[in-house]
Amino acid sequence: MSTQHALNRALAGTAVALLLTGGLAAAPAFASGDDVPPSAAAIAAIDKGGAGQGAPAEFSTFAVGPQITRTEVINRAANWVGRGLQYSWTNTYQGYRTDCSGYVSMAWKLGTPGLDTTSFVPRGYASWISKDALKPGDALLNDAAGASGHIVLFAGWTDASKSAYRGYEFTGSGVHYRTIPYPYYSGYGTFRPVRNNSIVDDVTPPAPVDPGPDNVGIYRPSTSEFHLRKDDGSLLKIKWGTTGDIPVSGNWDGGHLENVGIYRPSTSTFHLRKDDGGLIELKYGTTGDIPISGDWDGGHAGNVGIYRPSTNEFHLRMDDGKTRVIKYGTTGDIPITGNWDGGHASNIGIYRPSTNEFHLRMDDGKTRVIKYGTTGDKPVSANWDGGHAGNIGIYRPSTNEFHLRMDDGKTRVIKWGTTGDIPVAGNWDARG
Repeated sequence: MSTQHALNRALAGTAVALLLTGGLAAAPAFASGDDVPPSAAAIAAIDKGGAGQGAPAEFSTFAVGPQITRTEVINRAANWVGRGLQYSWTNTYQGYRTDCSGYVSMAWKLGTPGLDTTSFVPRGYASWISKDALKPGDALLNDAAGASGHIVLFAGWTDASKSAYRGYEFTGSGVHYRTIPYPYYSGYGTFRPVRNNSIVDDVTPPAPVDPGPDNVGIYRPSTSEFHLRKDDGSLLKIKWGTTGDIPVSGNWDGGHLENVGIYRPSTSTFHLRKDDGGLIELKYGTTGDIPISGDWDGGHAGNVGIYRPSTNEFHLRMDDGKTRVIKYGTTGDIPITGNWDGGHASNIGIYRPSTNEFHLRMDDGKTRVIKYGTTGDKPVSANWDGGHAGNIGIYRPSTNEFHLRMDDGKTRVIKWGTTGDIPVAGNWDARG
């Protein structure tokens, strides 16, 4: 889906209802403490700037890299976000050093294992440019040596003031996609705009993708199969998971389509399926936690999280591996997620079976309450009408029907599934 629709996409949290009401197995204790945010001091020590670099590759002087488009650079950079890569002067991933300059060398498709910050310009691979010339795929470079140097890939201005930009960088705490003050955070040296000498503008800017409305689907535990309904009513069937797994859905790889996945309570692990059939595994949560998904930080790809009924807390995992904790709801509530206010990131919410009410938390912390459904219904959420914000709905097991509430308050009913199926939702067939 397009970036904007990806950010606005309401990601399904429907499997959680079955966990609460169907008695699925709970996960074992989570001893590593990944759901506890690190202290501010610990983050500050490794979260910004350079952290040392490995030696540059022995490329020929005044050479150039292969021609590459700006879109390809951004896509390559985004591909490393959320993979849990550890910063290292010596280790490599996909042939490139896992440090700041190795990361940008990878995004620019230079030779492995990559240059260092002192080498991009002197060796002829890049040239200094002006601030006004910056385009997505360029970079901000502090060309000092070792831990004093750093480089950040530029992805675009946040607004017309050009006082901040969205950037990709590899720091001591991992790969980030975030808003950065121009030219960089204070106290980390002198940064100047720089351009890969081999980068080219896209011949034709990519046409915006109209993803259309989101779709419904079910997960069939008896066969470990997802049965996903497309816009035209046809079926997409994907076998994924095993007995006891809980279904989740989200845009794990930042592509046009949303993906399926499962949460395995026996190991507290998410097994997320990418567009190409590849696997992302993330261990997260503890006994009794309920899996959820959403785009918590407004990045290109979706994120996972858990809802902890024992404390009524949402633990949301960001692209960089950090956790944000939000306390919301009360005993008996069922967690849901979606982009309720059309902002850059997804929001949390709960469905209260005792009153058949959705309590939806907005970006500013305010709550919107919508009464919808009846006894026995299971909550679902996604963008049913392709509008700016996400919508709510219910799945009625007694009739195997989805009742989907649109922006204007009207309901669309879709019959899908059979006894024992678990509802899911997402955009399985994005247009464009």
